[in-house]
Amino acid sequence: MGLVGTGDAPDAAALSTTYELPDGEVITVDTERERCTEPLFDPSLIGMEAEGVHMQVYNAIQKCDIDIRRDLYSHVVLSGGTTMFDGFQARMQSEIAKRAPAGVKVRVIAPPERKYAVWIGGSVLSSLSTFEQMWITKAEYDESGPSIVHRKCF
Repeated sequence: MGLVGTGDAPDAAALSTTYELPDGEVITVDTERERCTEPLFDPSLIGMEAEGVHMQVYNAIQKCDIDIRRDLYSHVVLSGGTTMFDGFQARMQSEIAKRAPAGVKVRVIAPPERKYAVWIGGSVLSSLSTFEQMWITKAEYDESGPSIVHRKCF
């Protein structure tokens, strides 16, 4: 239902979509589709003092060694369910490209399995024998609380 726009003023007619609800009622949604996702790129819209996702990626790349930045700009990989919104990849590509140094190729990759990539990665990690020492039982967590994670994993 959500849609990530270009960052320009949304065109209500172009965004208009009709949905039939389970009770048979028909509703039309237009600019709401874009407005609900815009805080991902501009958190101030919901009163948060934070950087948008594009700025977090850009700043992370800028903190890396200058010799690898070009490779990082050309290998931004999306993962997680939120990246499945229509237009998310194009918007991320556009926002990072605006800030990247001139002549640097920006490529944002959106693998089709990205909705589950985090879960798959966690599953692979937890199956490694070297990870066993970091396993936390429910009893350990109940006894120590969140601090057990720092003791066993970091």
